[in-house]
Amino acid sequence: MATKISNAAMFGLSPENMSSHEHLPLELDSSFLNTSTVIALCVFFALLCACIIIGHLLEENRWANESITALLLGLCAGGVVLLVRKGESSHLLKFSEDLFFLYLLPPIIFNAGFQVKKKRFFKNFSTILLFGIFGTVISFCIISLGVFWIFRKIGVKSLSLKDHLAIGAIMSATDSVCTLQVLSQDETPFLYSIVFGEGVVNDATSIVLFNSVQTLDFHNIDGLTVLKLIGTFLYLLFTSTALGIAVGLLSAFIIKTLYFGRHSTDREFALMILMAYLSYLLAELLNLSGILTVFFCGIVMSHYTWHNVTESSRITTKHAFATMSFIAETFIFLYVGMDALDIDKWRESKASAGTSAAVSSTLFALVLVGRAAFVFPIANILNCVQKRESSKIHFKQQFIMWWAGLMRGAVTIALSYNQFASYMRESPESALMITSTIIVVLFSTIVCGSVTKPLIEAVLLRHRKPMVSDFTDNLSLEDLSVLLLESADPNNSNNNQPAGRASSFRLLISHPTTTVHYFWRKFDDRFMRPMFGGPGLVPFVPSTPTGAADESSSA
Repeated sequence: MATKISNAAMFGLSPENMSSHEHLPLELDSSFLNTSTVIALCVFFALLCACIIIGHLLEENRWANESITALLLGLCAGGVVLLVRKGESSHLLKFSEDLFFLYLLPPIIFNAGFQVKKKRFFKNFSTILLFGIFGTVISFCIISLGVFWIFRKIGVKSLSLKDHLAIGAIMSATDSVCTLQVLSQDETPFLYSIVFGEGVVNDATSIVLFNSVQTLDFHNIDGLTVLKLIGTFLYLLFTSTALGIAVGLLSAFIIKTLYFGRHSTDREFALMILMAYLSYLLAELLNLSGILTVFFCGIVMSHYTWHNVTESSRITTKHAFATMSFIAETFIFLYVGMDALDIDKWRESKASAGTSAAVSSTLFALVLVGRAAFVFPIANILNCVQKRESSKIHFKQQFIMWWAGLMRGAVTIALSYNQFASYMRESPESALMITSTIIVVLFSTIVCGSVTKPLIEAVLLRHRKPMVSDFTDNLSLEDLSVLLLESADPNNSNNNQPAGRASSFRLLISHPTTTVHYFWRKFDDRFMRPMFGGPGLVPFVPSTPTGAADESSSA
């Protein structure tokens, strides 16, 4: 993405102080590492340790979670840095898009795909796409129109049409990272699947919309512009997904064919990490959606590649990916909290407290309206289509879906910097947009994030009954197999035409998700697993517990 802030600058390195060490021998240079870099790393690692300890102590607390803890610690640390530097800005407090998009976001999204419960996710896939794509577009339109109409009345008049549309895309991006921490995959599986799946698709859609706005020629807008936007989005959606699936299958084929576990389990683990990260980098290199690519790469790797490695590597990869994701999540919220106290952008905005509050309130109010404008209508349309009462999304669930998607995070801040940072010094209103975005992110994360858990307990879990809608289908694969076998029995047919095909079509209409899953399982068992591996294929290595058990039994 354009307008990158270098990582060296973020940690205090600059070409001047780096060049001063170029001609010094390594053994004689006692300050080969820049002091600012070491201080920054010490501060961040100390804060990460503090977040882990405090998060453990607050594990049972209803109102706090690790994201809020990290955000507040980041704010406190930023305040201390400002006091130490006597109100002057520090490179330690500057947000880096490179650091976020290239190093912090990929492990989080990959682990989400790697750990997601695939059966439930794909059963709700059509619903996820409706909320993630159409919902984001509706929110984008409402926020853009609202900003264009209201900002002029507030007194913010220098923003262009491109800026208004960019704000719509920026504020449409939900925070899927915080969603992982406030929703439970075990307590509310249906809501977790929908809200998190929508969050991943939403982030990708928002970034695509944002990039499309950057490429639009606002002097020549016609009817073909909308078609170009739709075509670009569909192209990015399918190509990004296909790239993630292809890299995941390639990793499964390589590990299954070469079988690294014979000599070293470290190599197969390293290959999984590198190929997962490679999928993200390839997507960014090809101007695709890295979020979608690495997410589906994680799903494919968990279904095929993970089952091809040794038992010790399975345990290692599962915990290593979760640990990297956890550290990256915590680091992001620390980073956002410290960036909020970068004093330069607050000085550049030159806005009064009343103007800043009015702009921030307007943005958050439009986020509320924009999300409500698609969550409740789409949910009720789906309810009209669903024939069974147990498969419908009830109003309480709709309300939690609306509330849990109000949080905004680092993606929103990164896009805001991309749009307005280069004009911050020339235009005070560009700086105002960045500071207002930070206020919305802080408010939504702290307030909405802290209230979500108690709200779920009060609305859904207090007198909770087992809900079939968590599974979206009563019919199991075994029941479907029996129905297909019975319908294919010639004794049950009154004519000579094959009854199995007609019955399969009827089952596809009456139970679409379960029927597709049934035929996918048959295709997977017959064609995919023999080539790429999968569940039930346990590699034999004498040094592993499985291999040792097999050797003892054969002896």
